[in-house]
Amino acid sequence: MTNVLDKFIQDVKNNVPGFIAVSVTEVRSGVPYAATTVDPEFDPNLASAYNLEVVKAMQNALQVLGLAGKERVEDIVITLTDQIHAIDVANNGSYFIYLVMDARKTNVGLARAFVSKYKRDLESVF
Repeated sequence: MTNVLDKFIQDVKNNVPGFIAVSVTEVRSGVPYAATTVDPEFDPNLASAYNLEVVKAMQNALQVLGLAGKERVEDIVITLTDQIHAIDVANNGSYFIYLVMDARKTNVGLARAFVSKYKRDLESVF
């Protein structure tokens, strides 16, 4: 498990323009399995704990709207003034990837493609 997560974290850090932080967090327990940041003032583990609530709220909304059997949350993108926060939920719903990028330097399409490349490998871990 550690090798796949470590490789993913390093590859994201090295290859996503405008990278600030990334974490991989289990949905059921809220435990972050891996995280890193280039900004010492940004705590990706704390941010992941709060974003777990965002993921759960979206899943609850699907239940209430009667969409849970037909739809699932794939990703959530939050655009701030200077940052983009992307939450990518695994196909099986067991974990999510939380990626923070500098809005002026990143390419969201490239970041999405890069994360998607690793999702299958990460799903085998969870």
